Amino acid sequence: MRKLLGQAAIAAIAVSFATEALATEWNVSLWGKRRAFTEHVEKLAELVSEKTGGAFTMNISYGGLSNNKENLDGISIGAFEMAQFCAGYHRDKNPSITVLELPFLGVSTLEQERAISEAVYAHPAVQKDLARWNATLLMPTPLPQYNFVGVGDVPATLADFNGMSVRATGGIGDAMAAIGAVPTSMSATEVRQALDSGVVKAVSFAPHAHMSFGTIETGQWWTTNLNPGTVNCPVVVNTDALNSLDEAERAALMGSLEEAMDYYIDFYNEKTMAAWGPALDERGIEQVTFSDDEVAAFKDAAAAPAAAAWIEEMSGRGLPAQELYDLVTGMLADQS
Repeated sequence: MRKLLGQAAIAAIAVSFATEALATEWNVSLWGKRRAFTEHVEKLAELVSEKTGGAFTMNISYGGLSNNKENLDGISIGAFEMAQFCAGYHRDKNPSITVLELPFLGVSTLEQERAISEAVYAHPAVQKDLARWNATLLMPTPLPQYNFVGVGDVPATLADFNGMSVRATGGIGDAMAAIGAVPTSMSATEVRQALDSGVVKAVSFAPHAHMSFGTIETGQWWTTNLNPGTVNCPVVVNTDALNSLDEAERAALMGSLEEAMDYYIDFYNEKTMAAWGPALDERGIEQVTFSDDEVAAFKDAAAAPAAAAWIEEMSGRGLPAQELYDLVTGMLADQS
């Protein structure tokens, strides 16, 4: 009897080890905390686990694996299998996708942002650019137009931004510099302290981030309609890890992207934006709306010069810059 029990136990252990050996677990590097910005990654992990019966799982870490500005570096060396980053955090590392951060492109919906980002990600030059980091672009993180939460004197005109220190990355920073502001690039996790200490007087974010990172807890005013642009924050995977998946795992991953993105956009539109107005009202934050003429003047000052400078710089780096810019603007024109 003891012998039979011993053999059964050995068999069970062998099955357990075999199951563990067959399981695939990916580490995913995010930052901050779970919020609208990360809901597509959370949903993707849920779907992949469901479709593989738990054989392929994703261990999502919020800041435990890497600094957010170093996620692309971590992907390149295989420190983790999946990560999210923002192009404006390190423009020299991912120059091709910074076309999506140019100011005043005219994107008006998350659906547009998604379609245009996916088209850019599929371009061979962009894939080659990210391949330098052993990274494969998986899905975008569509965000609405950025606006500013600030402290101190409320700007009545664009001239009031002259000399103001603002947190603004990528093309938004370029746009603000065009009207005399002093932009500084810092990661989202650094922003609240910078605003509270007076290092910056205003912070550009999408609504979810103003709520998640606490700028509205001390902010006194909010610009409703500057809409200078947005940032582009893709989710990428380590290419070697992607290629090592078996057929069923790869099908589960790639076959879940559309549903994860649909879920993300619905979440942002229906939950995040619904909470934004009440959050401002509850805190007594003054909402500042600029005239159409002022916004048009802002666009004239920032859009064309930024695009021309980007095309010249990126062409000099050997990228098909005009082609990428035309891809983006052409899609927007077709949708207008």
